[in-house]
Amino acid sequence: MTLRSINPATGEPIRDFAEASPGEAAAAVASAEAAFALWKETAFEERAAPMKRAGALLRERAAEYARLMALEMGKPVRQGRAEIEKCALVCEYYAERAASFLAPELVATDARKSYVAFRPLGVILAVMPWNFPFWQVFRFAAPALMAGNTCVLKHASNVCGSALAIEDVFMSSGIPAGAFRTVLVGSAGVDALVAHPAVRAVTLTGSAPAGSAVAARAGSLLKKTVLELGGSDPYVVLEDADLAAAAEICAASRLTNSGQSCIAAKRFIVPRRVAEPFAALLVERMLARRTGDPLDESTDVGPLARADLREELHRQVAASVAAGATLLAGGAIPPGPGAFYPVTVLSGVKRGMPACDEELFGPVAAIVAVRDEEEAIAVANDTIFGLGAAIFSRDAARAERLAAERLEAGSCFVNAFVKSDPRLPFGGIKESGYGRELSAFGIREFVNVKTVYVA
Repeated sequence: MTLRSINPATGEPIRDFAEASPGEAAAAVASAEAAFALWKETAFEERAAPMKRAGALLRERAAEYARLMALEMGKPVRQGRAEIEKCALVCEYYAERAASFLAPELVATDARKSYVAFRPLGVILAVMPWNFPFWQVFRFAAPALMAGNTCVLKHASNVCGSALAIEDVFMSSGIPAGAFRTVLVGSAGVDALVAHPAVRAVTLTGSAPAGSAVAARAGSLLKKTVLELGGSDPYVVLEDADLAAAAEICAASRLTNSGQSCIAAKRFIVPRRVAEPFAALLVERMLARRTGDPLDESTDVGPLARADLREELHRQVAASVAAGATLLAGGAIPPGPGAFYPVTVLSGVKRGMPACDEELFGPVAAIVAVRDEEEAIAVANDTIFGLGAAIFSRDAARAERLAAERLEAGSCFVNAFVKSDPRLPFGGIKESGYGRELSAFGIREFVNVKTVYVA
């Protein structure tokens, strides 16, 4: 069988890839297991050298990889280069800090000596999505490898070229053969990979149904999982906010990666007194972004990654309008080739509409008008998701208190759009998943936190 990459800007096939057989997939895991026996015994400085080299290779190849992402999943090339730079930074971050993050911690007890040690687990399986084809992988792989684990990647089927390119980066950087392996299989092949005896833990970024299925299988085998799933991130714009500044930030967040981001702004919750002027400003800022060929340097918004994703997004928009939402911009599938969808803004969004209840994975903004601050917080939290949230106010202390104490999400930002940062933990609650990536918390997810007691 084959896996096919299709250019979402044109609808034309790019390349076919041979799917790995069950035996080939098992052999890849076995090679990662063999590499682990050597890699786990290396010192941190021995791991850091190839990790830094991986960062340098990424920078050298940034233009090539940005073009690859544009062709495979439609990411505008400017954003693609920024993604590669972020991957290089996370490689450097863990190369420089893994030793301190995983240094033994002395604990005073009745023993002559007692401490907590952090030891690698073994082979970590990663099931990764297409929307940030490089970043999603590197933010898991850099800490996992620096902790002494080895990695097997099952990437999304439409970005096989990116998956193989990532494997090449690590192999070219000087890590042992087999320490990072890409396995080209479809979703039907995930179960066997999870069940392989050498796989010690699984990390997945994707949809809630995918996360639930993988977690159930891993749980039945007593294997740990870390899940980063979907989001319907609320951005609360309070009455005293700088509406123009908030609208600019909200538009930038909503249209990041053409709206195909788990932590992009989705629901804009605004008190009725300022809902109309905010909506006008948001429409203006959204429409100012240029939609077009992702290979064009001037493009801000590219196509959706696949035609079926566009159809689903349009269904959600149409159903919301049918339920009473008002179209302020966009909302119609354009003629011509490719999976393009127009920048779209909906107002009058309420509970029960897909635009409010579901994740919108595309350039569609949903404005929810509320009575006051108290209702705004209640509406923001009234969701099955809990990945990110933001709040805007000229009273920074007030907004910080609400972000820290009232908003229910893994990341809460004040007067800024939600983003991941290697220095801060990243992850969600509720149906947005569990566990954390990045920072010291991320590297400790896939280690044995071992008590050592010396009498």
